[in-house]
Amino acid sequence: MTTLDPSEDFQDAIAPTDRPLTTEQAIANLKGTDSGDRYYAAWWLGRFRVRTQEAVDALVATLLDESDRTPEGGYPLRRNSARALGKLGDGRAVPALIECLACSDYYVREAAAQSLGALGDRACSSKLIALLDGGVAAAQPIPNCPHLAQPYDAVLEALGTLGERSAIAVVEPFLEHSMELVQYAAARAMYQLTGDVSYGDRLVAALGGDKLQLRRAALADIGAIGYLKAAQPVAQTLAENSLKLISLKGILEHQIEGTEPLMLSEEAIQVMQLMDGLL
Repeated sequence: MTTLDPSEDFQDAIAPTDRPLTTEQAIANLKGTDSGDRYYAAWWLGRFRVRTQEAVDALVATLLDESDRTPEGGYPLRRNSARALGKLGDGRAVPALIECLACSDYYVREAAAQSLGALGDRACSSKLIALLDGGVAAAQPIPNCPHLAQPYDAVLEALGTLGERSAIAVVEPFLEHSMELVQYAAARAMYQLTGDVSYGDRLVAALGGDKLQLRRAALADIGAIGYLKAAQPVAQTLAENSLKLISLKGILEHQIEGTEPLMLSEEAIQVMQLMDGLL
């Protein structure tokens, strides 16, 4: 999982909602000149899943914005718009998000990779794989830099979500990366690409780690892959109940997908009971 933006549920659980907007106001603000209003509008359109063509077009247009830039050269508005587009489920955003993978801003590339995974269009796979060029040897910490050269965890997660089996040989070496978050992302992807439970078990083991941030990361990854064996360990993890519930929700959704409402499996019922115990 990515460091500070694990999933839409984890992010939205702590996001502000005290600035009510209408769809028309949000789109107008996004097209305006106030950087704060534009940034919030991009988040708002994604948070409330505004799937109109005008909203999508306005968000895509901001992916080329040059006006909102940090002294370090980052593009905060582009980042928020890229994240929002992943939540809207509109494939028209895919070409623009693929272009964002070449942006100079690391966090724009990270957001674009996350959203491309969410949109599910494998047209982006070759561009994502290209970000892993050089393998683990190239994915080492950079002195005096808060992040790696590429958003490796987000890219690995996207390839797993997309089911891009051609990437298995490229993804697998990242299981041995020096950073736990990258290891978890690789395990998550390998489980999705192969179905091998050993990769899910690696994430379960991570729930017992010493660092809360890493336990939170493992919770998010387990929820994303719906790993049923992890349900009991998730409920017992030393972390916030709200995050454990989100993880269990992901497991439950994988269990009930495609089933009749009155035909819940015994396993699904057990997961629901674990969730009840955390409420």
